[in-house]
This record gives sequence, structure tokens and C-alpha cells, in this order.
Amino acid sequence: MITLRGSEERGHARHGWLDTHHTFSFADYYDPDHMGFRALRVLNDDRVVAGAGFPRHPHRDMEIVTVVLDGALEHKDSMGHGSIIRPGEVQRMSAGTGVTHSEYNHSKSEPVRFLQIWIVPEQRGLEPSYEQRAFATEERQGKLRLVASPDASDDAVTIHQDVRLYSALLSAGEKVSHSLDHARHAWLQVAKGRVRLGEHELSEGDGAAVSEAASIEIEGLEDAEILLFDLN
Repeated sequence: MITLRGSEERGHARHGWLDTHHTFSFADYYDPDHMGFRALRVLNDDRVVAGAGFPRHPHRDMEIVTVVLDGALEHKDSMGHGSIIRPGEVQRMSAGTGVTHSEYNHSKSEPVRFLQIWIVPEQRGLEPSYEQRAFATEERQGKLRLVASPDASDDAVTIHQDVRLYSALLSAGEKVSHSLDHARHAWLQVAKGRVRLGEHELSEGDGAAVSEAASIEIEGLEDAEILLFDLN
């Protein structure tokens, strides 16, 4: 069973420095029918103008994954980490017992676009921690590359939940497939371009929940970038 979540159905806010779309309820956008999917709680598509960003603010008891699509994002946190996140890199921050951080556009002239993902952890009160990994284009081109998992397999970042996150780049006609174990579910998010999932065509910003399926096949209809979540 496939349930679509169209780009135009998402929550939307424009704050001058920030243009953001919310796949699930977040901040001032509330929709009781879209509070998340399984352990996936937040999936925001953020565009931030040059030099602007989110000042230092707190989080706790959440796995926060950031995927930069265009530009560069500057990160600082209360654990002492400071880094620049660029396309092809994945950042994971476990907020646990409490952490503060800031995220700013690193460029003074170009916008940055990134996906901010929140996953509910398997337990509360974890020790805060941080990871960042780069995944080469050739590892993701025409392939589902594991980028986050509970066991750090394949050099993925570690998330404290039974969720596996894959990233892929597809050219027109390229296909990737993924098998789903019994009683597991998937969420497909189209970050860029256009793809086919079953009989459905999805474009940038579209998402789809998949349940009661043994496998998923995704075909690029043009150059595309996708994220696939495998969830319990």
C-alpha cells in the first residue's frame, strides 16, 4: 500500500530569511493527520538566505539528521563541535539529555538548502553525541547507499532507533529496489527531480509511505536525489 504526501500538501512558512516546508506537523503548522510516520517525526525542507540561520537553541530526546542538498551549512553545538556540512554529507546529532546548537548558512552570497530530519529515539535520556560522514557521488549514483543505521554498518552514521536511511542519485531510466522485511514500512522522500514509484510519479518535495509491501522499486524519470527510510 502506497500513500502519497504531495509537496503542495505540506505545511509552509516564509520568514524572510527562511523558506521552509514541513512534511509533518512542526512549529506553527499542526495537522493531526500528519504527526509523523512510525519513528520519523519531522521532515523539513529548509532554504536559508546567505549569512542567516538558526541561532543557538535547545533540543532533547531526539535523533536529528541533517542532509544538505545545495550550499553549505555551518554547525556549532554545546558539545564543542563545529563543522561545515556540504552536499553528500550526513550529520547526526543525538540530543539525549539536552544539547544546544546553531545552524547558519556558511555562505555570505549563496542560499543553502537542507533537509532537517527528526527521529524519535528508542529510549530517552541518552548521552548527547554527534557524527558527520561524507558519502561520495559514485557510492550513491544508481544505488541505495546506507547513510544512517542503528549499528553503524557500512560506515553509516549511528542513530539510536531501528531505522535505516538510504540515499540515492538517479539518472533517467536508472532503477533501484529495496526489500522490506515482514511488518516493516518505508518512507520515500524526493529531494530533487522526478521518479516513479509503482504506478505513481513523484516530484521534488513529494513523499510516500509504503506499507504491506515485500519490495519497492524506484525509477528515475530525470536526474533525481531521493531518501528512503526503512522503519519498524
